Amino acid sequence: MTRPFRVIDTGLREGRANIAFDQALIDAHKAGDIPDTIRFLRFPPTALIGRHQALSHELKLDHCRQNGIGIVRRITGGGAIYFDEGQLGWELVFSRATLGISNLADLAREICEAAAAGLGTLGVAAKYRPRNDIEVDGRKLCGTGGFFDGDTLFYQGTVLIDLNPADMVAALRVAEAKLAKRALDSASQRVTTLKQLLGDGLPDLATIQAALLKGFADRLGIAPEWGAITAGEETLATQAFDEEIGTDSFVHEIDDPESGGDVLSASHTGPGGTVSAYLRLEGPRQDRVREVLFTGDFFVTPPRIVFDLEASLRGLPTADLGAGVERFFADAPVDLLTIAPADFRSVAEAALGSR
Repeated sequence: MTRPFRVIDTGLREGRANIAFDQALIDAHKAGDIPDTIRFLRFPPTALIGRHQALSHELKLDHCRQNGIGIVRRITGGGAIYFDEGQLGWELVFSRATLGISNLADLAREICEAAAAGLGTLGVAAKYRPRNDIEVDGRKLCGTGGFFDGDTLFYQGTVLIDLNPADMVAALRVAEAKLAKRALDSASQRVTTLKQLLGDGLPDLATIQAALLKGFADRLGIAPEWGAITAGEETLATQAFDEEIGTDSFVHEIDDPESGGDVLSASHTGPGGTVSAYLRLEGPRQDRVREVLFTGDFFVTPPRIVFDLEASLRGLPTADLGAGVERFFADAPVDLLTIAPADFRSVAEAALGSR
């Protein structure tokens, strides 16, 4: 039995407004006000960081401000990306029960393989690369990521249609460790675009959207049908923008963790991405955790769980830090797409060991 999905296109919107609409989709779906939905979206020049990333570490803020590039924090995890009119965003919002798959990693694979199959109808050899990319000949064409919020899954991706790599490199701080692990000497070598692959045969936006919808329909067993944006969604998006996502306090929530002194830190980059830990200690012997912050380009669901982990470690004896991380994950309802509990423990202990 095919499952109906409403399809909407919210067009070109300012970056923070786009992310606010993401939150509106989730809230409306959880409330039962909208059906399972596929959304297409586009951005003006915008630099977006993942939910758990440190702003100043990921973006060249002076360049962005001087050149009118939007500075935005997503509600999903993952790494910093540059977006402009030459990319197409796509998102799926649907119930956990819709596809009969409840594991985030399995859903990521199914959705990415569906998107890759759709793009393949355009004449490119798009392939899913675990855990959340779509590539052509080893170069990234789409990045993806998502999370569960209760019984609602929010999953998003990007298709690079046309991109000037110099614009991307100018806006983002690309960690040397990320380049080194793929033996690359520049960030631009990591990506490709439909324009590079298809040249004069590059299709128009509507054709690319139709290809993606065909991939989703054929591989996921769904029936996409174009529909309308509701007034309720726009109201929720405005509310999310005004109260949180559009505010500088949200975007700068994690900014420069090492500022202020007395900070112990360590980072680890592995197959699942980078995770960093920042510790401040207290007590006459500096043997108790005052606060801890984890940052990185990892995906966890729900995203809130990282903040709960940080709160659970405050006040612990330093000798109990690693075990405290293990206890938290043993009890927490968490799904980790690109990272493991052991990564959080090891990087926290490495930061403590840097004294």
